[in-house]
Amino acid sequence: MTNKSHEADVAFIKALAELLRENDLTELQVKRDYAEDDSLNVRVSRQFPAAPVAPMQVAAPAPMAAAAPAAAPAAAATPAEDPASHPGAVTSPMVGTAYLSPEPGASGFISVGQQVSEGDTLLIVEAMKTMNHIPAPKSGTVKRILVEDGAAVEFGSPLVIVE
Repeated sequence: MTNKSHEADVAFIKALAELLRENDLTELQVKRDYAEDDSLNVRVSRQFPAAPVAPMQVAAPAPMAAAAPAAAPAAAATPAEDPASHPGAVTSPMVGTAYLSPEPGASGFISVGQQVSEGDTLLIVEAMKTMNHIPAPKSGTVKRILVEDGAAVEFGSPLVIVE
């Protein structure tokens, strides 16, 4: 009977993974109760490849490239390689989901070119149903936003460039 239950659980988890993929979800959590002292807790999550973020990183400086064509190729090539190594990079302090606005449909906390002061909220990273405000570590100008609204982020992932 244990083997049957195990096979059913594996099939259930595979079905959840397929549901995750088909509906373009990033996370799914289910609790299945079998008996009073027997249950199955399943959390299936996935991360999107980092490749979709790269075009956004390159696209943001494009308007500045037209203004300063001689300096733009060198400036765009260095950060595109590893934005986390940029001196103005603000990185994620945790694993979670990044949100650029306080609630769906509201205007974003920041935009490219905006001046921010030290301590201003740049974005929110949701982790375990807790909304964590990510503050600006210094005053400056938002040069690039490296994540999309609702994107999964890892610990140390670059989120924003502030210079």
